[in-house]
Amino acid sequence: MKTSSIILAASLAATAVALPAGGGEPDRVVTITVPAPPTAATAAPTWNWREGAVDSYPIHSSCNGTERLQLARALDETVSLARQARDHILRFGKTSSLYSKYFGNASTAEPVGWYHKLVGGDKAGLLFRCDDIDGNCHQEGWGGHWRGENATSETVICPLSYTTRKSLEGLCGFGYTVAAGKLNTFWAGDLMHRIFHLEPVGEGVLEHYADSHAECLELAKSDPAKAARNSHTLQYFALDVYAYDIALPGEGCAGKSPSASSDGGHSTPSPIPASPPTQTSAAPTLLRAWIIGHVGNGRTKARLMLG
Repeated sequence: MKTSSIILAASLAATAVALPAGGGEPDRVVTITVPAPPTAATAAPTWNWREGAVDSYPIHSSCNGTERLQLARALDETVSLARQARDHILRFGKTSSLYSKYFGNASTAEPVGWYHKLVGGDKAGLLFRCDDIDGNCHQEGWGGHWRGENATSETVICPLSYTTRKSLEGLCGFGYTVAAGKLNTFWAGDLMHRIFHLEPVGEGVLEHYADSHAECLELAKSDPAKAARNSHTLQYFALDVYAYDIALPGEGCAGKSPSASSDGGHSTPSPIPASPPTQTSAAPTLLRAWIIGHVGNGRTKARLMLG
């Protein structure tokens, strides 16, 4: 242990020895040894489990200001779409007719997990870029592509996406229905598919087991386990839920699959179990066509009734 030696003269008040004036013994010298305070040990670093986490989807520097703004907003909408799908399942579980429509009797845990990975999973290493690094954007109809073996955690967004994709605010507008519309009509639906392709998110488990709306509904009946891992099923369910819960609450815009229009299609009843309908007297058959559109921030609705 380090020590300090302090030599104090006897003349100091604290240690002085008073002697008669004019002689006697010489002044005493008193040595006091004072232990030095222990050296503070270097504190061990506190474990921070969140250190290095990335909460937002990274956008590559190749995206210009306009592209970055659109892409960032579109990614936020994608998170909102996935969050609503997740929360709908957590709220209603298998009692939701929308859930059984797309996932049959599959466990709710897996779809909830996929949506939650998109929403809350760590985004470190993922990357959205705009530089057409693989030279694929020149191909007709290509709005973007997963880079595959070149970079399993990256996806390229081509110029076509910025001129054709619509905001989620327009869901159920423009004559769109979930069953008959394209999955890439809206940014959120398109980017959900692209994110599920990224290896850290889909883990090579999410695949294309069924593609069209009608095929996805059939998969829910024939193989619910695969339906819970089918990327297009996850997209269709999320869009259908968002339409019913948020865009047009209690109504949605499910529509009918084009291939199933001749046999009545697949309509969507309320996701909440409803009371039996009250019997009414017979009435003339009415053909009702609903035309739903968006005008600015408002919503217009017209109904045609033919006898």
